[in-house]
Amino acid sequence: MVLVYINSPEGKLKKSAFEAVTYGYKAAQSLDTEVVALTIGNTDNAGILGQYGAAKVLNIAGAENFDSGTYAAIIADAAQQVGANIVVMPDDSTGKALLGRVAVRMDAGAVSGVKTLPDTSAGFVVKKNVFSGKAIVDYNITSDRKVLSIAGNTFPPEVVGSDVAVETPSINVPASRVRIKEVSTVKGTVPLPEAELVVSAGRGVKDPDNWGIIEELANELGATTACSRPVADVGWRPHHEHVGQTGVAIRPNLYIAIGISGAIQHLAGVNQSKTIVVINKDPEAPFFKAADYGIVGDLFDVVPRLNDAIRKFKATS
Repeated sequence: MVLVYINSPEGKLKKSAFEAVTYGYKAAQSLDTEVVALTIGNTDNAGILGQYGAAKVLNIAGAENFDSGTYAAIIADAAQQVGANIVVMPDDSTGKALLGRVAVRMDAGAVSGVKTLPDTSAGFVVKKNVFSGKAIVDYNITSDRKVLSIAGNTFPPEVVGSDVAVETPSINVPASRVRIKEVSTVKGTVPLPEAELVVSAGRGVKDPDNWGIIEELANELGATTACSRPVADVGWRPHHEHVGQTGVAIRPNLYIAIGISGAIQHLAGVNQSKTIVVINKDPEAPFFKAADYGIVGDLFDVVPRLNDAIRKFKATS
């Protein structure tokens, strides 16, 4: 059996939830078994996970606020109850906090940021990127139990079934050792790890008052905005928009870098993007070496023209 843990912040299912269930379903098929989805706390419309392959959906109440210790205990207990020897979760901030704890409780081998389905022809082999995406490593998990977190934007959600009933099993919810005083979340935008389209800018924008053309481009494309570290460090943009080795690592379908030179620390967080477009007036900017498409020009000339072109295209299509 494969158990997929689903994070549902504020009771909402995110795209990463459907990606994880899709992965779990495909892995279960190759192992001739089924996938069970697990949500903790209030979760709206959890039965929809059946559309993505879950044969059963479990919901555990009584732990509304995230505590990695409490949640890990619940997940390990649920895995034991359903007889799951494989646990899958998204490789988001919650998954990163849970992976090791769940593995210890289950006496399991663990691999984070998996990008392939398991190859069981000679063991249980999965692949992940290492060295900031410069290499790919095969991991053969030899333990009886396995815990995996799935890299975002790697396995597109696929509808294969229909809604299922949500069950509430009897699982002990340990008392939390964490007292949460306040929760502050970013609202109204697609989180960067889940974004398929990202428009990012750096110091080439020159002044925070010039950020309007960047946001305009993002709005026209339906993209999420991001920035380089220097921009976040000086307070032009919030730190949750900082992408790179010391910020958020992303894997969008399209990454547009505007006025960013392309230092190695920045590239380490974005080089898994499927398509990279660079706009920079310096033809020697390192970012052009990593770009699929590049425009050498002043961003204050190029970006407004690009915005106009997109508006015209949308108006006629």
